[in-house]
Amino acid sequence: MLRRSIIFAAALALSAGTALAANASTVAQPAVTPSAINPGGLAHLDPSTSQVVGGLHEEESSNWSGYAVTGGTYTSVSSSWVQPAGTCKSGDQYSAFWVGIDGYSSSTVEQTGSEVDCAGRTPEYYAWYEMYPGPSENYSNTVKAGDHFTATVTWLSGDKFSLYIDDITEDWSHTTDASLTSTPSRSSAEVITEAPCCTNSGGILPLTDFGTVNYTGSTANGTAIGSGSGLEEMYIGDTDNRAEDSTSALTSNENFSNTWIRDN
Repeated sequence: MLRRSIIFAAALALSAGTALAANASTVAQPAVTPSAINPGGLAHLDPSTSQVVGGLHEEESSNWSGYAVTGGTYTSVSSSWVQPAGTCKSGDQYSAFWVGIDGYSSSTVEQTGSEVDCAGRTPEYYAWYEMYPGPSENYSNTVKAGDHFTATVTWLSGDKFSLYIDDITEDWSHTTDASLTSTPSRSSAEVITEAPCCTNSGGILPLTDFGTVNYTGSTANGTAIGSGSGLEEMYIGDTDNRAEDSTSALTSNENFSNTWIRDN
């Protein structure tokens, strides 16, 4: 997900498709601008790394890290986190933090969250929502390292969702009601740290050094995410199967952290 227009042609193509992908209305502060590239959309999983550890299913993904539940039909997902600071040295890197429904084994994702990108030595912070396969949309509000976020995605009916994000520190929030162009399966709910997509060739982008991000109060369908069936733990790995980050065990079935190790 490139929040700056480093690929101008892609920005034009994606913004042209926005109206087809989501019919959204924003409450609170409505200024929203289209991003150039999606945050990554669907999970890219490596089945060869799948294993059961202590009764928990664990696998490597090239873009998702965190937890998903897949054993039911999902109407809501929520979590809170503190926006981590990006450590930027050179080049461009990207890290997103979000809650969402779908995407683990389906063709849509309904999600909202925050991000830190590195433009050389400069970290840039954003908040956004996305109704994948439509493009992500940036909120224009200020986001800083250390901001306390809470976010919820709620299924309303049919193809309609409500996406809520609140930056408690900066004192702004948005509730965006949006529609997909297809019927969602609602087959997973997740709380995710992501290495966004994409390069010109479609590859996963380098992962910003975000240190550690802590998620608290993670729930699906109103109950602790770890108490649901079909719990999946993921970490981000590169093409050589080296871990780019780690995912901690859940505490109280709803709290965990991701810690950066390397980019790709």
